[in-house]
Amino acid sequence: MNRRIPKLYGSVLLLFSTAVAVQAREIDFNRDIRPILSNKCFACHGFDEHERKADLRLDTREGAFEDLGGYSAIVPGDIDESEAWYRIITDDEIDLMPPPKFHKPMTDEEKDLIRAWIEQGAEYDVHWSYKPLQKDESVSDTDLIDHHIDSEIAKAGLIPVDRADPVTLVRRLHFDLLGLPATPERIARFVANSSPQAWERLVDELLADPGFGERLAVYWLDLVRYADTIGYHSDAHMEVSAYRDYVIDAFNQNLPYDQFTVEQLAGDLLPEPTTRQRIASGYNRLLQTTEEGGAQGREYMAIYAADRVRNASTVWLGSTIGCAQCHDHKFDPFTAKDFYAFAAFFADVKEKSIGRRQPNLMLPTEAQEIRSAELQQAASDSKIEAVLRRDEELQSLVDSGFIAWEQITGARLRGEAEPDDWRTATALSWETTENVQLKQQPDGALIAAKARPENPEYQIRLRAEGALTAIRLEALRDDAFPNKGLSWGNGNFVLTDFSISKNGEPLKLTEAEASFEQNNFPIGAAIDEDPATGWAVSGHTDAAADQQAIFHFATPIHLGAEDELLVVMKHQSRYPAHHVSRFRLSVTEAPTPGLGEIAEDLPEEITKILLQDPSQRSDSDKSTIRTHFEETTPLLAKYREAEQAAAEAREAHEKSIRTTLVSESLSEPRMTRLLHRGDWMDETGEIVQPALPAFLPKDADLPSERRGNRLDLAQWIVGDSNPLTARTWVNRLWMLYFGEGLSRNVEDLGAQGEPPTHPELLDQLSIRFQENGWDVKALVKTMVLSEAYQRSSTPTEEQLEQDPTNQTFARQERWRVEAEFVRDTALELAGLLVDETTGGTSVKPYQPAGYWQHLNFPKRTWQAGKGEDLYRRGVYTFWCRSFLHPAKLAFDAPTREECTAQRSRSNIPQQALVMLNDPSFVEAARKFGDRILAAEGNTEAKIRFGWREATGRAAEPAEVNVLKEVYQLQLGEYLANPEAAGELATVGESPSSTGAEPAKRAAWTQVARTILNAYETTARN
Repeated sequence: MNRRIPKLYGSVLLLFSTAVAVQAREIDFNRDIRPILSNKCFACHGFDEHERKADLRLDTREGAFEDLGGYSAIVPGDIDESEAWYRIITDDEIDLMPPPKFHKPMTDEEKDLIRAWIEQGAEYDVHWSYKPLQKDESVSDTDLIDHHIDSEIAKAGLIPVDRADPVTLVRRLHFDLLGLPATPERIARFVANSSPQAWERLVDELLADPGFGERLAVYWLDLVRYADTIGYHSDAHMEVSAYRDYVIDAFNQNLPYDQFTVEQLAGDLLPEPTTRQRIASGYNRLLQTTEEGGAQGREYMAIYAADRVRNASTVWLGSTIGCAQCHDHKFDPFTAKDFYAFAAFFADVKEKSIGRRQPNLMLPTEAQEIRSAELQQAASDSKIEAVLRRDEELQSLVDSGFIAWEQITGARLRGEAEPDDWRTATALSWETTENVQLKQQPDGALIAAKARPENPEYQIRLRAEGALTAIRLEALRDDAFPNKGLSWGNGNFVLTDFSISKNGEPLKLTEAEASFEQNNFPIGAAIDEDPATGWAVSGHTDAAADQQAIFHFATPIHLGAEDELLVVMKHQSRYPAHHVSRFRLSVTEAPTPGLGEIAEDLPEEITKILLQDPSQRSDSDKSTIRTHFEETTPLLAKYREAEQAAAEAREAHEKSIRTTLVSESLSEPRMTRLLHRGDWMDETGEIVQPALPAFLPKDADLPSERRGNRLDLAQWIVGDSNPLTARTWVNRLWMLYFGEGLSRNVEDLGAQGEPPTHPELLDQLSIRFQENGWDVKALVKTMVLSEAYQRSSTPTEEQLEQDPTNQTFARQERWRVEAEFVRDTALELAGLLVDETTGGTSVKPYQPAGYWQHLNFPKRTWQAGKGEDLYRRGVYTFWCRSFLHPAKLAFDAPTREECTAQRSRSNIPQQALVMLNDPSFVEAARKFGDRILAAEGNTEAKIRFGWREATGRAAEPAEVNVLKEVYQLQLGEYLANPEAAGELATVGESPSSTGAEPAKRAAWTQVARTILNAYETTARN
């Protein structure tokens, strides 16, 4: 830095001959000087050592006063020896600061302030927002606001405006606390109440109204960038509406703000967290995420980390720590290491870098919990293993079936047996009814003698060793029969009953099949235990040929050398020619439909195991083939179907249960590295652990025995030593009820923000907020009970001249209510608003067709809701970040991609177009018009009714005349065009009123539209 001896000051100082007022007043560094240095100097001479020019720091006393080689930038009390002063006023463009290329020249007023500051000793001070909060006991809590506000008004030489009229006050309070207009009945009740406590009682009444939480939640959801979609790429749906309900309930239940904070940042880390606290932790999942297949995972994890730092620091600290993502903050004492150490607190949040975020917490109602338990029990009871435990007989069948299937299928696979390997059973003996004899033929067949008694019965004892799976009955022709047919009388071969037992124990036959079945005589009739039905094979048609019937055992039958089967066959018929004449019985070990797939259909893994020597199979192999058998055998088919049905019923029920996305903590948090210039591909930066910003005060250091976590961060944020959290929230609430914050930049309380107009008031409200248990409703009540809040918003000429931006709060402000409340107001006036209950999943009111046409991956269309869903409050409207509902967008609602601490307020033609054409507003106007039409009196009386409903006050004669002219003009139009009147009546789902001419209804609809579009209808005055 080259020394320039400022000997030309005589002429330069003439520039400041008008600065007497500045010189005379005491300069406050934070109020007067820091904003100038922050805006004009700190970028090159501030906190960021990597960008610092000439090794000069102006953000600290030490840097500004440092000896730079015989001179200093600033010499307290000596303007002539202060090099910085020369650089500010010089005509030499090389030396001039700020450099002309930055296009940030100092104004004359700023130069006056810098000069006065140096001459008064160049006192530095800690930034106002980082100073500890200190309580001033000299002012009572009840007088706190008005004491400080009135004091500043007096210092400015102004007089505050009078109290607003009662109608305005009631409407103001309703809009501020509920986001809804006051009804004429409530206004009238307040106006008629002369009690000194009337205002406080009204305040208490509205603070207890569920609408309070819904109104304040709209603002909080802006801060935390709540939405129903993920934002990036596909902007797909994510289910987090339960978090919104948590916020609403928290404000309604007056949850202390410190607890509210802790639960959101670390509810999942609390000891035995409640469902509510876990829902609150969904805050950490509200950020934008991506499902894009080509995205880089590491890049997006860095994006998510930065997003969380930006949001949490802005929401709770009113600080732009996010500015330190690439380098040390240029204006505030946050370093890049502070940024990444802050991000490390959130490195434990379990999440995918890319992909769908699945809800991970179910929120059943009490009834759903009961039904879930029932379906869970039903699903458990229907599981195959549970069924087998309960049914010993079935277990035995399956065990036997498995053994046979394993042996037979294995034998086939190894080539040790052939499919359909039938072998004739050895008939040991037989018994028959009287006059009936059986003779065994050389081929093993049995033939009945000629005697044909009525209803013969055959009992045949058989021997056949092995694991038998089926028995075959063949109806055989014989040359000795007439015409070589099937029976002695050339009649039908008829079998009415077929049963079998093993060693006296009946065996179950589950399936039967036959090569031929005569009409009305199926093979299944032979095993249905009904003697009046049976299987018949025609003996006098082309079917009079050998036929067979196969009966499958329910489970394979194991027969040893000592075992015996008893087959009983009965024939009962009134026709003598019908008979069981000649037959053969045979058995098989081949797999049947009662066991499972044939060997050729087996999965490769199962085939491989079955090919092994059974003695060499591992326990895992044995379990695998057993499981496969149970999953395929027809023995368990109906039980598998029941198990699947129970599982599907449970799944369908679970889909009906509300879910949400919440935080889950990883046991091993992700590594956090300092990224130079924010480059996610740079792996040279140091690895950092969670740590609090180094320069901010702390009640205690983080625990040394473990890694710091989100709970530690949350507890510091609301700790006694941290002055930022209370200041930030108090300042923002003040903005909600006074139009501007005490510090006008409610997003940033740092050096780039604005010093508070009433610093003592901000601090005293903040310290009392902390000491009062972080009581949000009490803080709100303190603000709205003040005289400052109740003042008129109409300025005096003197105020407009001396205080045009209302820095003194000598008057109130007026503004159009937020987007959600514009629609809520219209629905309320229409009698359509559904506000009896709070909470619930997001709903979809009307939206223009095709508005989502560019929403891809996948393509989607907006499906408007039905019934009450169309008329719920705006806080519940589905929030799509990339395609925000156009009515909200037109009225300045943010997309919620980032934290929004203060919505902009515009006045643009699109807003009128929305209110005139959006179906929600047209329908509201139609129903409001019906209410006006139904009011008593003539046309003027009806107009006065409608105006009072919308604005709370009586209409002026000129206003009545304008609306009367609108009505008469529109009535004429609709009488001439009745089709248009009918078309207007169809807008929206709510039914139109009956009993009036369509033209009159349509004309009053247009009057209602006009009233709804009046600024006063949706203005908070």
